[in-house]
Order: sequence, then C-alpha cells, then structure tokens
Amino acid sequence: MFLNTVKTMAGYCNSLVRKYSPLGKKTGQLEDIYNYLPVNDKVSTSGQPTEEEFKLIKQAGFAYVINLAPHNAENSLKNEAGVLADLGLHYCHIPVNFFKPSLENFKEFKRALGEIGEAKVWVHCAANMRVSAFMYKYRTQCLNEKEAIAKERLHKIWVPIGVWKPFIDSAI
Repeated sequence: MFLNTVKTMAGYCNSLVRKYSPLGKKTGQLEDIYNYLPVNDKVSTSGQPTEEEFKLIKQAGFAYVINLAPHNAENSLKNEAGVLADLGLHYCHIPVNFFKPSLENFKEFKRALGEIGEAKVWVHCAANMRVSAFMYKYRTQCLNEKEAIAKERLHKIWVPIGVWKPFIDSAI
C-alpha cells in the first residue's frame, strides 16, 4: 500500500514533465490519464487531466467535472474553467488546501455531487490524493458502502497520512 503512495508521488512528478515538456506521453484513452480510477459507471477520478484528456473525458460521455485542487497547483491548467466551458462541460471548483482539508470543503463536495444527479462526473485534483480521500469519506459516510471496499479503492492511490487520516475518519 505504501508503494501506491510512492507511485502517486512519482506520477505527480511525471505529470509536471508532461505539462512542461514535449517529451510527455500523449494519451488516447481514459485509462492513460494520470492516476485514473473509475468508481462506478457514473463517477471516475484522476489526477490533473490535460486539455487533450478533457476532450477524451467529454467524448466518454462525462457532463460534469469537479476539481479539488487549488488553481496554483503546479500541474493545473491555467484556464480550466474556460477549457471546460468550450467543451460544454459543467465545472465545479472546490479548492482544497492539501495541508488543511476541511469539513466545509467536504460539505461543498457532497452538495456538488448531489446536484449532479445521474449525470456522469469526473472528479480530479493534482494527483488524485485529495479526491480519493474525499471519495472514501463520501462512499463510507454518505452512501454507507462497506469500509473495506472503499479503503481498497483509496489505497490504489495512496495511504492517507498526517491531516488526512483524521479528516477521512471524522464524522460529517
């Protein structure tokens, strides 16, 4: 499980290379998006997609994008809202401080998911660490899914440490 955290950190560095270098891997499939992790047929998660990857997300039938990364994340898109508007995707930005996730952030996240209804939603942050923790909390506390199943999905991305451990365990 610790190795998944290391893999996520290395992947984050790779995403920076992809952003700032012509050597970055060009993707053609959703599965190639950094730290892609489908939750179910309506929800998928990842680290920061590129503009080209957002086109793939649109083509796959997603109608909404929720971004939990602050605008100043190193691998963020400068005008993600504009890019998504041009593609006809609805956009919700909930900037979560990685070192201080809050219950208010989670309540906004829960509210955003509730407003989407049955449409397909792509949820991302810089590395899928924020998102996977928020999804774990949402699945266990709001959807009453079994903790073992939700934790297995969470640990595919990372094992939360520091402020994230009490955050995911805290009641809504």
